[in-house]
Amino acid sequence: MLLSVITVAYKNLAGIEKTWQSLAHLAKAPGITFEWIVVDGGSQDGTAEFLENLNGQYNLRFVSEKDNGIYDAMNKGIDMAQGRYALFLNSGDVFHQDIVNVARQLAERPLTENAMIIGDALLDFGDGTKIERRAKQGWYIYHSLPASHQAIFFPMDGLLKYPYDLQYKVSSDYALAAKMYKGGYAFKRVKGIVSEFSMGGVSTTNNIELCRDARSVQRRILHVPGFIAELSYKLRLRTTGKSKALYNKA
Repeated sequence: MLLSVITVAYKNLAGIEKTWQSLAHLAKAPGITFEWIVVDGGSQDGTAEFLENLNGQYNLRFVSEKDNGIYDAMNKGIDMAQGRYALFLNSGDVFHQDIVNVARQLAERPLTENAMIIGDALLDFGDGTKIERRAKQGWYIYHSLPASHQAIFFPMDGLLKYPYDLQYKVSSDYALAAKMYKGGYAFKRVKGIVSEFSMGGVSTTNNIELCRDARSVQRRILHVPGFIAELSYKLRLRTTGKSKALYNKA
């Protein structure tokens, strides 16, 4: 199994349907084996019934039960996954049609490679405006994630070593990638757009807490000097504030 697509959901049946529809793009990739893991937080909106009626399409496996938040749910997905890589595509996030080309590149990676594979993503503001977030160089981890969370293919062995840390309420994805990076997992780039996602998630609405969490990751995990972490904090506060303002305007 090359890829485990892990989707976390709560009271978002429409988002689950949207994500499911986009899996057809990945299914077009010849010779690519993947599974869809859905972790639902016990929604009573028809999500479980919808998933049950898919009869295991795309090697679907799912649970619908209470959890301790999004990152706890992601850890449940990791425990269920069987792929060589995992991608977190949460309810409402979708694969871009270019995923066929990206998946081919992913399959060609050496089996012995210890790396997080990153690609580009589209940020959808919901008013027809979409901004491309291109993957950056690996050293960018000292300021932020080099790629959108929805465009990072995490090696499964790394995820099992460094699961999501629940002490970080909105930046556990950053903490995880930082731990893996410090643990010897480099960032390697593939060409193409992996996914599209909308503003409004936990890490795009709570921008002040996001910046504080990120600063903590920089100091505790990446061991960034204090004055540089403070500079990064101010820069992040400015850029996330602009993104939030654009979203609210839309």
